[in-house]
Amino acid sequence: MAQIGFIGLGIMGTPMAGHILAAGHSLHTFTIGETPASLVEAGAHVCECAKDVAWRSDIIFVMVPDTPHVEDVLFSANGVAAGLTKGKTVVDMSSISPVATKGFAKRINALGCEYLDAPVSGGEVGAKAASLTIMVGGSNEAFMRVKPLFELMGKNITLVGGNGDGQITKVANQIIVALTIEAVGEALLLAAKAGADAGKVREALMGGFANSRILEVHGERMVKRSFNPGFRIELHQKDLNLALTTARQLGVSLPNTAAAQELFNSCAAHGGAGWDHSAMVRALELMANFEIGQR
Repeated sequence: MAQIGFIGLGIMGTPMAGHILAAGHSLHTFTIGETPASLVEAGAHVCECAKDVAWRSDIIFVMVPDTPHVEDVLFSANGVAAGLTKGKTVVDMSSISPVATKGFAKRINALGCEYLDAPVSGGEVGAKAASLTIMVGGSNEAFMRVKPLFELMGKNITLVGGNGDGQITKVANQIIVALTIEAVGEALLLAAKAGADAGKVREALMGGFANSRILEVHGERMVKRSFNPGFRIELHQKDLNLALTTARQLGVSLPNTAAAQELFNSCAAHGGAGWDHSAMVRALELMANFEIGQR
């Protein structure tokens, strides 16, 4: 059983850390705010800072919201880097900038340690069910060392390439998800405006080539008007910002991604930053002055 560190115990990090603890590993944790009682009761050791986590652990996981948070966790005065010794492995499972990730990896490597970027897809449900998709960038040696721990948290685990490649894969994932939500929203809105029952249209489409997990899950939310947070719009906005920023750095045009971001921005401007990202359809409905389900 290994000495494992976990930093960032939010709605994703808490169940992910819990799976590691349940497998019998020693778990050292740090988070902003209170450490969840469920982890403490299960035997997690609560540390005073990220540096303490790194000093006590052989493999250190980080799961925080955005690029500046990762940089602070890693390189502040009491950050992970200050507690590292040669041979340890840092695994960032946050969704952050691919470009910044490469820089972070070089700084950790310079300390004689390995670095993996391993963002996830699957949301809170996947974290709780240990069914996350994990997209990994880094060396094969580090990947094989950490893979048994990844398998406690996810099902589809892929070493994509070197550092930064895990993050760019997550960015690509978020582009596809956003554009598919937009497509489903347009299709159901058009059908409803034409007088068809959007629920029946969705049911018919699920039997054909247009079927997708997003049509199944997010299409149902659009029809039922159920936009309680699953994956919040503000988080998807952050991911599309990463996509558009990276695209500018690489000289690539992503016009449809930019359009999807504008729809998210419209939702946020109308008080919807905390809605589930399926609520992108609300921006389309506002432009049409018509809601799916309206008769």
